[in-house]
Amino acid sequence: MKKLKIGVLREGKVPVDKRVPLTPKKCLEVLQTYPQVQLVVQPSPIRCFSDEEYADLGIPLKEDLSGCDVLFGVKEVPVDQLIPNKTYFFFSHTIKKQAHNQKLLQAVLAKNITLVDYETITNAKGEREVAFGRWAGIVGAYNGLLTYGRKWNLFHLKPAHQCQDMEDMLEEFFKVKNLPNIKIAVTGGGRVTQGALEVLTRMGLKEVTPFDYLYKEFSEPVFTQLRSSHYHVRPDVEVWDSQDFYQNPHLYQSTFHKFSRVTDLLMACAYWNPAAPVLFTREDMQRPDFRINTIADITCDVNGSIPCTKRVTTIAEPAFDYNPWTDELEEAYSSEKNITIMAVDNLPCELPRNASRDFSRQIIDKILPHLFNGDKDGVLKNATIAKGGQLCEKYSYLHDYAFPAQNKPNHHKLENLC
Repeated sequence: MKKLKIGVLREGKVPVDKRVPLTPKKCLEVLQTYPQVQLVVQPSPIRCFSDEEYADLGIPLKEDLSGCDVLFGVKEVPVDQLIPNKTYFFFSHTIKKQAHNQKLLQAVLAKNITLVDYETITNAKGEREVAFGRWAGIVGAYNGLLTYGRKWNLFHLKPAHQCQDMEDMLEEFFKVKNLPNIKIAVTGGGRVTQGALEVLTRMGLKEVTPFDYLYKEFSEPVFTQLRSSHYHVRPDVEVWDSQDFYQNPHLYQSTFHKFSRVTDLLMACAYWNPAAPVLFTREDMQRPDFRINTIADITCDVNGSIPCTKRVTTIAEPAFDYNPWTDELEEAYSSEKNITIMAVDNLPCELPRNASRDFSRQIIDKILPHLFNGDKDGVLKNATIAKGGQLCEKYSYLHDYAFPAQNKPNHHKLENLC
């Protein structure tokens, strides 16, 4: 039986990312489950699992991965580190024609690389199978509470990235003993939202319905989950239809103002389509009844659904203030009249060991079976962006992005390739 040689890449993108696609124990599980696999790990001084943790379990470490057939990473692989004629799995951040990764896709094509993007791996319902969303929600909600506590000088939590793991982070919750009777709104319904709700529930905060959230007062802090139907309306129809909203977001208007009047801390976790209305405007933020003073923009769309998210922040400096009257950004916590915003765009990196364990489980359960069953359901084919120096048919819309000086691709040829 021919061996399939799998390599685990060292993350090369700057700023550094400590996450891994396969943890030491998950590497061992792969070898035990698939005897036809040979697996090597590229040494790294920065990843959250040390070289010794791999070596102690008998996982070989090797700098040169050119002998591997398939290479697994997490973030974008630097262009100069790409090995020609290999199959790569990583988040390429190219499917939206992101300008900063144009050269990456061009290099993938020039080097005859087969690129499978985690973001495009979906099930029969079109739902993503491999993602860090839950951990973005968990860390984002924690950071939101940290930011609120610091803004009002109520408590000072240890930043998530200084915690060894989630259990260590949960211990910090015991410091939150004097949270006032605030109302916390969490938007969305996906993995990010579920992660945020998990944190609030573990803290022992009370969840209430959107109706009670709007119209009742409580003697304790509470939170509610708001889905699209709670803060959007289509003026020409009376009945909410989710499918219509996702197909025609431009026909809808935001009614979020009713929630902004009663919300203190907003945790934005909902996916936002640029064709959809923003949650609120600068003018809304200037209204006397606009109550939101702290925002954890966990989805972190710059100039997106949260108009005051004008830039992303870093793990080291996670927050800034927004002045609605000047439309300017100011130093975090500089004025109680400002809106304080947390907008870190790589939240799962703050708990890399936990996030990596979950991600490894997804790779083993949702990717590897397709590698060894001939991809009979076409899951990997559907997620393959490039192969044989060409874009696959599903991603042919990237042609002007990848080949700006060429004509349209031959779709028949693409279909044969992918």
